[in-house]
Amino acid sequence: MRRKTAKRIPTLPDPRFNDVMVTKFVNNLMLEGKKSVALTIFYDAIDRVSEKTGEDGLEIFKKGLSNVTPGVEVRSRRVGGATFQIPQPIRDSRKLSLGMKWLIRFSRKRNEKTMAERLAAEIMAAAKEEGATFKKKEETHRMAEANKAFSHFRF
Repeated sequence: MRRKTAKRIPTLPDPRFNDVMVTKFVNNLMLEGKKSVALTIFYDAIDRVSEKTGEDGLEIFKKGLSNVTPGVEVRSRRVGGATFQIPQPIRDSRKLSLGMKWLIRFSRKRNEKTMAERLAAEIMAAAKEEGATFKKKEETHRMAEANKAFSHFRF
């Protein structure tokens, strides 16, 4: 049996935008504990986005992130020897986390020269409802829609 639940440590806002969501994104972006490198990459990407679009880079980032956060996901469940993909709504913290992780993963797979360029391009694509990250969200929703018949197995 489980003991008591872990305490949630509050995330501090980032120095430039004073936003907690930016800190969470940078923490996901960070590799090998190099937070200052991750911050530099993120700020460069936001600067590139605002340069290319002529709008506020942080607003475009937030719009892009909200466009790629999924609403439902499918989870595997064994029922009577068969495995079913059961669609389930996602809680808000996991929605945001999945959206951030997908944005970072598909940014890393892009072909631009620096990570800041890749991230900026993926953020702009997400804000326009294009790109690999948005495609992943649509695919997840399509999968949930296709398996809607098994939703009565939800636990």
